Amino acid sequence: MTEAERTITTPDGPDEAPGTAAEAQDTAPRTEASGAAPAPDAASRTRRVPVLIAVAALAYLLDVLSKLWVVHSLEHRDPIRLLGHYLQLDATRNAGAAFGMGQGMTIVFTLIAVGVIAVIVRLSRRLYSTPWAIALGLLLGGAFGNLTDRVFRAPGGFQGRVVDFIAPEHFAIFNLADSAICCGGALIVLLSFRGVDPDGSRHED
Repeated sequence: MTEAERTITTPDGPDEAPGTAAEAQDTAPRTEASGAAPAPDAASRTRRVPVLIAVAALAYLLDVLSKLWVVHSLEHRDPIRLLGHYLQLDATRNAGAAFGMGQGMTIVFTLIAVGVIAVIVRLSRRLYSTPWAIALGLLLGGAFGNLTDRVFRAPGGFQGRVVDFIAPEHFAIFNLADSAICCGGALIVLLSFRGVDPDGSRHED
């Protein structure tokens, strides 16, 4: 082989380097992009179970403490007027559901409360939405609050009477657990109308 043929057929080292370097530079950004993309998604998909537990614990604690105060300081006494006759604190025992509905069906509402708690625990496995965590936390805390009364208050046997004490004029008497349940339910309805699911995704009807 002549010197001219060797020159034509054999690529020169420096000529090959730019192409190789360009390919390496072109590959590097793709590798970085593919590796970095899941990171923000993973961070945004953190489960919101701690939020649910914190809200539920706060709602439950406020309900239990308020009922202890009512039983100790308000039961069998004259009502306390907060806004004249429009809003009073008046202790009473309720054998029904929220706002005094369903009297005589205590055991049924006890089973319903247990079912609600079970459903919330199941939903928490895919709970990535903070608003949903707050809503479910309110439901959970309220359900536990009234369930505690049904289990531990007279006459017992999952038929205990719930302590109610918030008495607006021309409206049913209720407690903080009832308020938490209603607020949680209203928030769930709002989130559903806005197309927000418990897993944080959105859907359009």
